[in-house]
Amino acid sequence: MRLDVVTIFPEYLDPLDVSLVGKARARGLLDVRVHDLRDWTRDKHHTVDDTPYGGGPGMVMKTDPWGDALDDVIADGYEHGATRPVLVVPTPSGEPFTQDRAVELSRQPWLIFTPARYEGIDRRVTDEYATRLPVRELSIGDYVLAGGEAAVLVITEAVARLLPGVLGNAESHRDDSFAPGAMAHLLEGPVYTKPPTWRRRGIPDVLLSGHHGNIARWRRDEAIRRTAAHRPDLLRRSAPDAFDKKDRALLTALGWYQDQDGHWQPPAQDAP
Repeated sequence: MRLDVVTIFPEYLDPLDVSLVGKARARGLLDVRVHDLRDWTRDKHHTVDDTPYGGGPGMVMKTDPWGDALDDVIADGYEHGATRPVLVVPTPSGEPFTQDRAVELSRQPWLIFTPARYEGIDRRVTDEYATRLPVRELSIGDYVLAGGEAAVLVITEAVARLLPGVLGNAESHRDDSFAPGAMAHLLEGPVYTKPPTWRRRGIPDVLLSGHHGNIARWRRDEAIRRTAAHRPDLLRRSAPDAFDKKDRALLTALGWYQDQDGHWQPPAQDAP
């Protein structure tokens, strides 16, 4: 996969050289190219922003630097054999970035990121490139950051770990909390490692039992408990037949009940 990032803060993307993403780059599984938007400015001050039409606070990123940068990046990609680029625009006003979107992006051969600063990029830039290639406007959460570079790091790591050969265990991501295709999306339960006792705290006996069935049941129960406590919305969206008899008994013990359509609902005091 080729990945291009156009930004006014190239150094912000240095973490792409470490951890799983860095290893993927070193092994040739991920070709990351970071470009400084100011290289495409035309004045001595390297200006990338201007005041917004219609007034209002803040500044808006200008069309020409972005248009010239994207034209050159796209041309370079094609020249080096890349195909089917997808433009990824991190923005609080985009659709939520989910595991499903991560899987979708991981199947693309070439992603181009446009992390903005200030009040964002002149809308005409996104509209222009939407006529040439697929555009994904994505939000990593309901909050506002100073710029989109952090979102690029989040999306890149979520996508890169899904690429073949990146994870040491190819099955690791299949058990992720938000793995697509699951009838029930559950948060992962607690995990433990050596030593068996730390600051007078032990680990659950079942994990030392060697009984794989009991261990699997305990992990499932803990996942349900944690999801009910922290993300009840996930349980409510799960398919009614995603839960076996023991799951249903636990949910009932936690005060949950099934509505007329069979979907699980939280206790009345916990309902939104």
